[in-house]
Amino acid sequence: MKGELLMEEVMLARIQFASTTLFHFIFVPLSIGLALLIAIMQTMYAVKKDEIYLKMTKFWGTFFLINFAVGVVTGIFQEFQFGMNWSTYSRFVGDIFGAPLAVEALLAFFLESTFIGIWVFGWDKVSKKLHLTSIWLVSIGTILSAFWILAANSFMQNPVGYTLQNGRAEMNDIVALLTNEKLWVAFPHTVFGSFATGAFFIIGVSAWNLLKKRDIEFFKRSINISLVIGMLAGLGLAFSGHSQAQYLMHAQPMKMAAAEGLWEDSGDPAAWTVVAKIDVENRESTGRIEIPYLLSYLSFSEFSGKVEGMNTLEAQMIEKHGEGSYIPPVKTTFWSFRIMAVTGGILLALGALGLLLSFRKKITTSVWFLRILVPAIFLPFIGNSFGWIMSEIGRQPWVVNGLMKTADGISPNVSAGQMLFSLISFSTIYTILGIVMVILFIKVIQQGPHEKPKADVAAKDPFETGGIDHAVK
Repeated sequence: MKGELLMEEVMLARIQFASTTLFHFIFVPLSIGLALLIAIMQTMYAVKKDEIYLKMTKFWGTFFLINFAVGVVTGIFQEFQFGMNWSTYSRFVGDIFGAPLAVEALLAFFLESTFIGIWVFGWDKVSKKLHLTSIWLVSIGTILSAFWILAANSFMQNPVGYTLQNGRAEMNDIVALLTNEKLWVAFPHTVFGSFATGAFFIIGVSAWNLLKKRDIEFFKRSINISLVIGMLAGLGLAFSGHSQAQYLMHAQPMKMAAAEGLWEDSGDPAAWTVVAKIDVENRESTGRIEIPYLLSYLSFSEFSGKVEGMNTLEAQMIEKHGEGSYIPPVKTTFWSFRIMAVTGGILLALGALGLLLSFRKKITTSVWFLRILVPAIFLPFIGNSFGWIMSEIGRQPWVVNGLMKTADGISPNVSAGQMLFSLISFSTIYTILGIVMVILFIKVIQQGPHEKPKADVAAKDPFETGGIDHAVK
């Protein structure tokens, strides 16, 4: 009975961790991507002196500010659940996590917040160069935030730079933490995913307005800039994803085997599985549709080499860590990986096709393509979410790989009822925040890039006319 209650508490704690993190992760990539694109648009205004780029900067900047504000709130709630549900885990990794999270808060987040203030309120109070610099520093700050957060997360995937003292992991090498191989394959992949998120958000909103034949020139330029960034981000995702696959082969081979539904060792060369029916009870995968040689290439960058299966790897882990089950939820890992890969491929294809149509000056008249781009807004969010699910679920049963199991990391004095109450409370707040954000986004989209008329001031360069209303409305 006690064991059943413990498993219920572990499951509720995991559900709350997943829900808070996934919801927060909706906003983080969008902030990173939008900040970069806004900085590019304002730079184009500074160089070309074309008023339309100023309007683009302010219009898309409104979405960034709304998203950033909601993202900060969701991040605070995410911190709460660590202390509530994962106190044992927090004590174990606190010395490791303290440094990167402190730097993220004191350097990266403060950098973002400070220069967001200068950017919003400084249009008529600072020089054009300083104002432009402020939005670039905001963009750099969002990227640095991702770096420091991933530095902490990478320790969970690949513990380095630590020593075990008094039942806790204590940092003894900050350089090892910051040069963690996991960090340097995850960071580019996350950033490129964020750039794609921002780009396809602008692409989708622009496509909707072009279908409505609203502000054609404004949204045509917005979509053209974003297609370039979206295409480059898609290429970056492909190459950085390949690096991650190679990393998994030697650092987390069980995650790779689960992502392939590979129970027994593969042949040589190894084929990549497109789809399969995963039978966890009998430990087999049937009905496989495979692409010959591809898994060997993904794993070793050559068309030869075999991949160890989960049964072999579990036997090795039992020998190293003792009796137990070391196979992660295979179906979730397997399908999450494929959903992530498919969304990335679609984004890359849409970016390439969009650039081709744009080069031929047919982007505004290709109604069928614009209709596809509108729902494509959601593709990066789907890819980001399932990529995170694959990364975290594929690490199970470990909360810190090889050091602490997930079941051992929960708070010992928090009951299942208390966890359920906080889960429902957080989910309710998140639902309200999500609805508010959607309503605000829709309102901005419907209003369009037009400033409200002034009785005595024409809509000119805010540096020349003054007034915060011109800068942020």
